[in-house]
Amino acid sequence: MALPKEELVEYIYKMVEAAQGKKQLKAKDIEKMVLKEHPDQNKNDIKFAIKELIDGGRCVYTYFGGSFIELPRVEGAAKH
Repeated sequence: MALPKEELVEYIYKMVEAAQGKKQLKAKDIEKMVLKEHPDQNKNDIKFAIKELIDGGRCVYTYFGGSFIELPRVEGAAKH
């Protein structure tokens, strides 16, 4: 069953959060993981959910020989 847009955004956020420090996820990886659990999910909805996370600052694109989606890094000084 397809997830409503808000739930999809949270689902993807939790997926990225769980992978943080273990695996770098590309947008295509996220799409495949969502479709594995929710085969009838619209691919455009997945892209828009990722865009919403990036635009809202909850996730960021990083570039290390490829484009990855991660949580923003907190610099040492910013933790205080």
